[in-house]
Amino acid sequence: MTEQKQESRTTSQRKPRWGRIIGITALVGLVVVGGGAAAMTWRAKTVVDQTYAGTHMKKARDVSETVKAGKPISILMLGTDTGELGRNDKGRTDSMMIVTVNPAKSETTIMSIPRDALMAIPGYESTFPQKINAAYELGSAKTAIETVQNWLNVPIDYYALVNMGGLEKVVDEIGGVKVKSPLTFGYNPYTAHDTPGYTFNFTAGTTNYSFSGQDGETVKYHTMDGKTALAFSRMRYDDPQGDYGRQQRQRMVLEAVVQKAKKNPARLLTNGFMNSLSKSVKTDLTFGDMTTIGTHYLSATKTIKSDYIRGTGYNLTSGSTEVVSRAEEQRATNVLRRSLGLQHKETGNLYGGDISDAEIAAIGVPILATQTQN
Repeated sequence: MTEQKQESRTTSQRKPRWGRIIGITALVGLVVVGGGAAAMTWRAKTVVDQTYAGTHMKKARDVSETVKAGKPISILMLGTDTGELGRNDKGRTDSMMIVTVNPAKSETTIMSIPRDALMAIPGYESTFPQKINAAYELGSAKTAIETVQNWLNVPIDYYALVNMGGLEKVVDEIGGVKVKSPLTFGYNPYTAHDTPGYTFNFTAGTTNYSFSGQDGETVKYHTMDGKTALAFSRMRYDDPQGDYGRQQRQRMVLEAVVQKAKKNPARLLTNGFMNSLSKSVKTDLTFGDMTTIGTHYLSATKTIKSDYIRGTGYNLTSGSTEVVSRAEEQRATNVLRRSLGLQHKETGNLYGGDISDAEIAAIGVPILATQTQN
């Protein structure tokens, strides 16, 4: 028996999910572009080489030729809830988004994917129903890419993944960031709620915040360090918009990080930062790819368009799950394919992998025929 919830958000609530990984990837690119001196370039190359992790799969198109020709590219951005607070397991993807970079239009599009979207993971259909955030945990980057491609019928050229600890290190390395909170809330990262003992308190409309420790003493601050930025980015349960509200705050932190880092990318070329970055990031972007993208694709940052896929909540055996309608799936496909300069095509499989109508109907969610009826 399933319980359908209300629509997760209204059309007017379009808040983009930048997530954690996009800022880290942007910073790596800034290091490559801003290195200048041979020693800096060598150091950046060493780090990028250490972050490289191939997918061992044939991509949907010839990526090298696409980049050499300066054509639009796509990157699947993933953030895992590991590397912080003692979490060192592989982990599910806490954030997922597709970023398309179009230098000809001087435009970047960020399409966020709800991490709880209902999915039949390709190669793991026997585990249906699953959430899309399980794709990486089940089969690493290869499966995450295949899941998104099968679902949306959009080619994924690269992927980039970062763990939770990466954001903290970056914020500390650039000397902190100032972010104006969109709401008032308290957050204890060890309980995920507003509970005493280790609590960050933020106030709507201001960059000021306070921290209260186990001794009960409260100290006020004006600039977020890494731990504070994580707390600000992770709160979800006490946000009126739930995960969508968290996505907004993640975007705000990463925008602040990128803007500050752009002013002085050489500041990121310390041994400590480089070493921590190599342990926090995995990507199949090579140093050559990043150099080419950093040199020839920078114009695409002039205009950044943000969007995200919306669904309807259901309570399934997979837990609280977002069911994305066929119409919304097609809308996302249209946006992404246009941003890549590709011709219109029908979106992919309704729930990603190969799953029968009987299996879909058995869990109480709409099948394809139901969703395409007029």
